Amino acid sequence: MKRFAVVLSSLLLASSFVQAQVAVSPQLDGVMRKTASGAEEAYIPMIERSSHAANLLQLKNGDLLCVWFSGVWEGQSGVSIVYSRLSAGSHQWTLPKVINRQEGASLQNPVVFEAPDGDIWVIHTTQPANEGQKNAKVLVVKSHDQGKTWSSPQVMFDKPGAFVRNPIMIRPDGSWLLPMYFTPSEGITDGAETNYSVMKISKDHGATWSDCAVPSSNGYVQPSVVHQSEYIAFFRSRFADSIYRSTSADGCTWTAPKATSLPNNNASVQSYGLKDGRIAMVFNNTRASVVNGKPTTGPRKPLTVALSADGGETWGPMRDLELGRNVKPDDPSYAHLMDDAPGRDEYSYPTVLQMRDGSIVAAYTYRRQTIKVVRFSESWIGQAPAVKH
Repeated sequence: MKRFAVVLSSLLLASSFVQAQVAVSPQLDGVMRKTASGAEEAYIPMIERSSHAANLLQLKNGDLLCVWFSGVWEGQSGVSIVYSRLSAGSHQWTLPKVINRQEGASLQNPVVFEAPDGDIWVIHTTQPANEGQKNAKVLVVKSHDQGKTWSSPQVMFDKPGAFVRNPIMIRPDGSWLLPMYFTPSEGITDGAETNYSVMKISKDHGATWSDCAVPSSNGYVQPSVVHQSEYIAFFRSRFADSIYRSTSADGCTWTAPKATSLPNNNASVQSYGLKDGRIAMVFNNTRASVVNGKPTTGPRKPLTVALSADGGETWGPMRDLELGRNVKPDDPSYAHLMDDAPGRDEYSYPTVLQMRDGSIVAAYTYRRQTIKVVRFSESWIGQAPAVKH
């Protein structure tokens, strides 16, 4: 009887996984295809029922890597760090492969970095399964062969609640800057005002790190940093009101974050400094409502790309990457589409970069089932203005 139950459970899981694959897209094959809008897009193949929190990196050899976490659901046992590759000149993303997986732990929020010596670093969080984020720590795995094989994970930061979301950048003096944040609370609402951001600096290629505080950053997390004439960081707001902005002359002494004109729904954003001096930002173009005086988390749609020509002071043009399903809150199916389960109406946790050929690539969580990749020109952003939300 016990064996029958195990077999039945496996069959049910396999069935739900197949149904999830069908629900996403008929083309879950990782092939970059032209769209009617003039962009290209691909849905990376699924190897688990849930996927989230992508980050992109173009390697020195021209290959494009995408890393994310995948498993049953965020926070549960066995959620693993995986990656896929788009080789230079190819239109086909590879079948995802596992970089790190640990029973009893949930691995999350990978960021990827190619060090000057050619090693690839994947830095990610780990937390005990089903216990929230308050005891998270940060691990690193490395590849010496362009991502073909990976080292065993090593603890990088063990202070409880340590979290990453955005990648290392190299400063002009050769030192490294890693944006980080700390989550003393279990979740992203109650107690989340205790969350805060720091910038880690290493002057010895990641062997040791020092902290640079971000003043008054309680509630402002997941800093995404660009460098132009100064360093500019953009923050997710736990208060689900606006994207916040801070600046620094040297990457270590920061101003207190202040609200920008862009909304935030207590979900991740990512920015990138373009070759022409503008900043690209991908974000959920919505904020949350306030219930009984307390902000709530907002829907993770639409997903929009915006440009700024003045360091993030003002934004435009903008174009929507995803509008989501056209289902209203009074529709009987609405509640199901917002459930904490794969298939929900979510387009979030974007990553964005500019390729060496000038094109822009964004990748993001698509319905918590797979990672979708979109490639477009800078001029494409201004060809169809974002819908006012």
